Amino acid sequence: MIGIMADSHDNLHAVRQTISIFKETGCNLVIHAGDFVAPFAARELKNLNCPVKAVFGNCDGEKEGLRKAISSFGEIKKAPMVFTHEDLNFLVTHIHVSVKTYLSSGKYNVIIFAHTHKPEVRKEKTTLVINPGETGGWVSGKSTVALLDTKTLSAEIVHL
Repeated sequence: MIGIMADSHDNLHAVRQTISIFKETGCNLVIHAGDFVAPFAARELKNLNCPVKAVFGNCDGEKEGLRKAISSFGEIKKAPMVFTHEDLNFLVTHIHVSVKTYLSSGKYNVIIFAHTHKPEVRKEKTTLVINPGETGGWVSGKSTVALLDTKTLSAEIVHL
């Protein structure tokens, strides 16, 4: 199981709820699709006890601080981040405008994006496209994350 979150925007209460859910469901990887905002919020993810892969979002101004905060348990870098996990090819980005282009390449089993603060799970041909929504809940008033089952290549949106 993979936990997916984004747009946490320093909401420590929501981040801590997310960590609890991801630990309870046995996530072996957590992906953050951008907009932690500050390093103190990113540091909380060390409590997951699993690796974290993350990309910078448009509100992540303190990039070096975020790198240092995450370096002992994961990695964060400029989007897009491309990697393989459990024989699946992933692409993670923050801004959604290039998703159509990434889809047309046919290279990825899973594309994760954020920025819109609107949760979404859809299948396009052989690619699963996921936006976990906003973990922070500041814009919509609803805090959400996603859980990805890598064995069935299916995902669900979870409301905190």
